[in-house]
Amino acid sequence: MGGLKERSVAAILPAAGSGQRFGDSKNKLFSSLNGDPLWVHSVRRLAMRAEIGRLILAVSEHDLGDFQEQASSVSLPLPVEFVIGGAERMDSVQRALDQIDTEGQQSWVAVHDAARPLVSADDLDKVFLAVQQTGAAILATPVSGTLKRELGGGLGSETVDREGIWMALTPQVFRVGLLKQAYAKHNGRPATDDAQLVERLGHAVQLVKGSAENLKITFPEDLSIAEAILNRK
Repeated sequence: MGGLKERSVAAILPAAGSGQRFGDSKNKLFSSLNGDPLWVHSVRRLAMRAEIGRLILAVSEHDLGDFQEQASSVSLPLPVEFVIGGAERMDSVQRALDQIDTEGQQSWVAVHDAARPLVSADDLDKVFLAVQQTGAAILATPVSGTLKRELGGGLGSETVDREGIWMALTPQVFRVGLLKQAYAKHNGRPATDDAQLVERLGHAVQLVKGSAENLKITFPEDLSIAEAILNRK
């Protein structure tokens, strides 16, 4: 089976969060990484793919002008569309998803963290291939370290069996209609990623082993790690 058709994927990048753990007053996505804003690297990785037909960033109203100014100063194969995101990540994805017509040219949707600038072409190949078979596939990496659960109440901790435990990455790719159905039944229940909403429908989500280098920039020191990886490659 070949890859997904050209321009058949709409990419959604939620980018409206405050990034409070980053410890800066400005949006962490504006931080410089090898001379470009962090978010530009994430967008560029997707925009270079023939499968991607649309790029939709959900941003805060406060940051919209800065995003638009930065987008106008970089060269990308596709224009970046902006929508105003919501208070929570799920709200932002929902507002971007509302811009995609189920009967339109894009029959697939890939949700990718704007703060993940290092997703590789090989990993994109694998997740785009897998989603054709299942309708829902996400990049993930097996947990390798020892897991501990704090018991609270001064009782210390216990070790958690890591067998079969994976850490979800992005992009997470779905048929457009499937993700729209999952969001229609969301009803505000807490969820940490889009795959969890699809799982609640009873639909299987395939885990596709991706590189642990596909890290999410959360703390300032993560930028140094990302820069080192970029320079090595």
